[in-house]
Amino acid sequence: MVVPHHPAGARLARHRLSDELADVVPPTLRADLIAVLAELVGNAVRHARPLPGGVIRVAWRLRPSPEGTVIQLRVTDGGANTGPRIRTASPDAADGRGLHIVAGLATRWGVERDGMGQRVWAEFDPVPAPRPDLVSAG
Repeated sequence: MVVPHHPAGARLARHRLSDELADVVPPTLRADLIAVLAELVGNAVRHARPLPGGVIRVAWRLRPSPEGTVIQLRVTDGGANTGPRIRTASPDAADGRGLHIVAGLATRWGVERDGMGQRVWAEFDPVPAPRPDLVSAG
């Protein structure tokens, strides 16, 4: 999907992701996906140039694996002079914690660059399904 390079773009992306995955992933995982997507789009708006047309490209992909479904979020923008990196924010800082949130919620994240800009991605490994054949000792 394409959203405006504007704070409203994060809202549009969050709502679309939530609607499309409502019946696909558990609510707690969906909340994590929404939080990470909001951070990635917000960072693109604050720190990167837009793609041609003043937009940011947002995508998600569900990929089957033996353990379940891996979910990848991708946000593509026009790039910036410096790439995304985790910063140390003081307790009084108004910002600087976004990628800490991404790193804490996603299984892994990274940045890919090409001549057109950059893509920041975050992946979520599947949540193990409960095993009815296992009994917990208490």
